[in-house]
Amino acid sequence: MTRTRVFSALALLACAGAASTGLLQNSSPVASSKITGDYIEARTAAVFAGACHYNGELVTTGHDAIMAWNFQSGDWNGVPLAGVRAMAVVTSDSSLGDASAIRKSELLVDSSASSEQAQAVAQLLGARESAQLGPIAAVHRSTIVFSDTDHHYAVSCEGFGSMTVDPMPNAECCKQPNDVWYSPLNPVPNRKVGYTLLANYTGGAIAQPWQRVEENSAFYGQFEY
Repeated sequence: MTRTRVFSALALLACAGAASTGLLQNSSPVASSKITGDYIEARTAAVFAGACHYNGELVTTGHDAIMAWNFQSGDWNGVPLAGVRAMAVVTSDSSLGDASAIRKSELLVDSSASSEQAQAVAQLLGARESAQLGPIAAVHRSTIVFSDTDHHYAVSCEGFGSMTVDPMPNAECCKQPNDVWYSPLNPVPNRKVGYTLLANYTGGAIAQPWQRVEENSAFYGQFEY
């Protein structure tokens, strides 16, 4: 059996397991405290570029993105989320800049989180990010490494994907705002554009594996819900 088939089978099992434990169930959210943390995403298209570069990619790529959350405070449905890490991959039938693009996603919650926390994260993102993520096709549990050293990010999960992102020098995205063509998939006040040294998706459960290197294709900042 090929690696792709093995992972697909595992994805189906994970999805079934998630459904049985309530990870993918819709629930009516109750009052929650303010939820904050670190957020980073990398796309398969530049988010800061000249107009010709942007227009060329708009019709040829940019259908995929990998995202990561490092929760620092807050709770959802009474479940505290501080310390939880999560990653997601989203894929669509056209550019993610197209609000009407048909999307689906795959969610990963760090194995150190409790089952209640994993369920809360899945429900939170399903409630708040459904337009950006589309249906969550599968939820997995595995170890996520999330490192932030002065906004030099390294996020990874073996068998799923990774991001290595540096700040742009001299905050060029703020000095030339007209060259920023998208907004983060997750709302981020005072977002910054990052330089992607490497971003990849290796899972293959919802889309073909992909890799991007050395481009201005990332956003990062502090998210709030």
